[in-house]
Amino acid sequence: MHFGIALGSNLGDRAENIQRGIELLLARVPGIQLKASAPVYETDPVDCAPGTQAFLNTVIEIEADCPPHELHTHLKAIESALGRPEQRQRNSPRTLDLDLLYADAIISTGPELILPHPRMHLRSFVLRPLVDIRPGLVLPGFSKTVSSLLQNDGSVRLYSK
Repeated sequence: MHFGIALGSNLGDRAENIQRGIELLLARVPGIQLKASAPVYETDPVDCAPGTQAFLNTVIEIEADCPPHELHTHLKAIESALGRPEQRQRNSPRTLDLDLLYADAIISTGPELILPHPRMHLRSFVLRPLVDIRPGLVLPGFSKTVSSLLQNDGSVRLYSK
């Protein structure tokens, strides 16, 4: 099964947090293969408190032989291992945020996991890197490609150290 995962960080060494998150994911999930990795972008905070540091964001696509709920559990464990508290305010700063964006053509509306991610089509910081690796992707329940959903609003900039 193919999965899209968004990674974001705005605390500490943001680039290292993203790299470490990918490494932990690859080490933790049996049979996982990294299929694609987008460039890292620096993005303005969205719906965050004033003064919140800019985020680094990227998207990866993996292949793994596990159900989406199991992968979601792995993602939450990795966030926790990298210092993200389980109880937190919405849109608070974070060392690492891992969001499961899609799992092939699966649609899930359960309380623990909604697929595809319910707000990804509204977020340039997710769509911009996703377009880099899967421009022709049509998400389940959508009729347009992710490329056509992307609004280049200038809030997402290619990151370089």
